[in-house]
Amino acid sequence: MICLGIETTAHTFGCGIITDSGQVLANVKDMYTLEEGGMIPDKVAEHHRTVADKVVADAMDTAGMTWKEIGLISFSNGPGLSPALLAGMAKAKELAKLHKKPLIGINHCVAHLTIGELMTKTKDPLYLYVSGVNTQVIARAGGKFRVFGETLDVGLGNILDKFGRMAGLGFPAGPKIEELAKKGQYIELPYTVKGMDVSFSGMLTKAEQLFKKGTAVEDLCRSLQETAFAMLCEVAERAMAHVGKKDLILIGGVAANKRLSEMLSIMCEERNAKFYPAPMQYCGDQGAMIAWQGILQYNAGERMNVDDIDIRPYERTDEVDVTWVEDYS
Repeated sequence: MICLGIETTAHTFGCGIITDSGQVLANVKDMYTLEEGGMIPDKVAEHHRTVADKVVADAMDTAGMTWKEIGLISFSNGPGLSPALLAGMAKAKELAKLHKKPLIGINHCVAHLTIGELMTKTKDPLYLYVSGVNTQVIARAGGKFRVFGETLDVGLGNILDKFGRMAGLGFPAGPKIEELAKKGQYIELPYTVKGMDVSFSGMLTKAEQLFKKGTAVEDLCRSLQETAFAMLCEVAERAMAHVGKKDLILIGGVAANKRLSEMLSIMCEERNAKFYPAPMQYCGDQGAMIAWQGILQYNAGERMNVDDIDIRPYERTDEVDVTWVEDYS
């Protein structure tokens, strides 16, 4: 079985092609970017519609595939920006009908978890999922992915982008913040951990106030990173102790940050656990993870009527039944 997966939950139109043994044959993407401001959903959807055919064609060329060799198409039907999701669904349905292929809509967040597990060769780890919208500590139990802690307000990636937009760093701001942080000095910002949950809004408000008063942007970049990442290390360590996990996977777009990986690695080493950052090319949004999740669900017996599939822009990770794992514990 070979699956072609389409990802369009946010700024990225991605197309991945993967075999049922986990071999990635292609993983092509085109990202919507801006020098100023943030994502405008309708503009993002327009971008996706514009680049869709080229990205899919490039993926097919990279994989050396013909449509006869593709056995399944999957696409991200949630959660995400509704206009972007609709653009991806339209292209996926068009291809499924044109080439007479089965189609599966899958949860973007779950796909991050399963591609991380595939690429790190771990089984049943604790996941720290940190992206634009999502900041969650997750483990599998009772047939679902259970959220043991999460942000109470905004995802860490969005916080970094909001600060970057205010500071004129462009979009996405994460890579620029990481680079500037290397030159900065630490300034104390609000550190908000409530039980197993975290809150980033107070940290952002204080950083914005200090920026307007003339504090160096390098200092604020370092302080944002150090404060937020320390919060994540705390809740991840507590979750590992609570659920008895010895493996930790870092996934999601913010997982590309090397300082976050460094801090989590130190934490795991101190508690005799193993830390596995997902490979860089599988940290952010991309089509390979959508294709892999499609294979998992299809091989578990899931089938969907092309005309009945719809987007699920608000579907949570813990609402998805883990049908592809025999041992649900």
